[in-house]
Amino acid sequence: MTASPALVLDARDRSYLAGDHGPGAALAMRVLVAVARAMGAERLIDIDSAHVDGCIYIGPVSIDFARRLVEGGAKVSVPTTLNVGAVDLLHPELWNGDAELAARGRELMDLYAALGCSPTWTCAPYQLSERPGLGAHVAWGESNAIVFANSVLGARTQRYGDFVDIAAAIVGRAPLAGLHLDSGRRAEVVIDVRGLPPTAFDDDAVFPLLGHVVGEICGSRIPVVVGVPEANEDQLKAFGAASASSGAVALFHVVGVTPEAPTLESVLPEGDRLPIVDIGVADLRRAFEQLCTRADGRLAAVCLGTPHYSIRQFEILLDMLDDRRVHENSPLYVNTGRFVYHEIETRGWAAALGELGVRIVTDTCTYNTPILGKLDGLVMTDSAKWAWYAPRNVGVDVLFANLRSCVESAVEGRIVREHAL
Repeated sequence: MTASPALVLDARDRSYLAGDHGPGAALAMRVLVAVARAMGAERLIDIDSAHVDGCIYIGPVSIDFARRLVEGGAKVSVPTTLNVGAVDLLHPELWNGDAELAARGRELMDLYAALGCSPTWTCAPYQLSERPGLGAHVAWGESNAIVFANSVLGARTQRYGDFVDIAAAIVGRAPLAGLHLDSGRRAEVVIDVRGLPPTAFDDDAVFPLLGHVVGEICGSRIPVVVGVPEANEDQLKAFGAASASSGAVALFHVVGVTPEAPTLESVLPEGDRLPIVDIGVADLRRAFEQLCTRADGRLAAVCLGTPHYSIRQFEILLDMLDDRRVHENSPLYVNTGRFVYHEIETRGWAAALGELGVRIVTDTCTYNTPILGKLDGLVMTDSAKWAWYAPRNVGVDVLFANLRSCVESAVEGRIVREHAL
């Protein structure tokens, strides 16, 4: 990022800095101004909404900052949703860790609710009934939410981290820079997947594997992908989450699929020749190996829903289970947001899945909070993001696989794998 002394603040911005809206809001504006200057922004812009990721407890500083905002009288000034917290408030019995840690997690969640944020507790705010449209300026935290907002919805947000996200929500402003600008949304790398066999895209594992490879190649650069025949939102969700985990992708274009890329030419920069990277089956196989810390052994659990499961995914899971119970030695966990959970409760699916032994986790995620406990064996998942982070976060061995392999393994109580590639 380039430092710039040219940031111009309007009267409202200066009013926030002067403390006219209270000390909490003044602190928020100071944070935002510092970020804007570091980004080289010339001014701030209004945002329509925010999504805050700083509500998960990462240490005492999390509580100190939020409490200072609350005690300073701060409130969000735009509709603001909340990412996952540390605790499943609907199913507290699932907590399998230190009681004091859980108490701190709940305290932080309460503080963010006190700031006026909506207690949505989901990493997939794009599954809520209200979501930003094409061209809307927002300030979102959480890597998968950011890349989905930019790429699939066509909304505009930077990768706003903890503290910056809530600061933007309080003052309702964001730095006019980077992905908020037309010039900042042009592709920087062409990813060509036309060498993959057409049948490859029939396997749901291909999108997270492809996202993992793209993240490694691109880092924080913007890719445009050519050769994807079609993709639904859940597949794009899996691709984006993976690319934002192995890399730092905040926006991708898929020609003919995502809203800003009807053609390749529409997202290319004028006059620049971009690097072209061909991806084939060998690249996906290498990604698969990177996402597995063990290839065999005792199956201890299966984890789905990272990012949070959608209603459509629950429907597919019910069909795959086909009234078969999950094996008692290999619990099947599914993470989702409480909005989706309430919907599947209404439809009777939550009760049906519970009868089959499925453990639905809301408000949080099994890869960053102590729900699984100490395991004797490995965990299977169809999420590249879960596979990438869980070994480091919760110290488990992971075997990545497609959804059918995960479901069949959970039912059998042993590893069952399909090899599509």
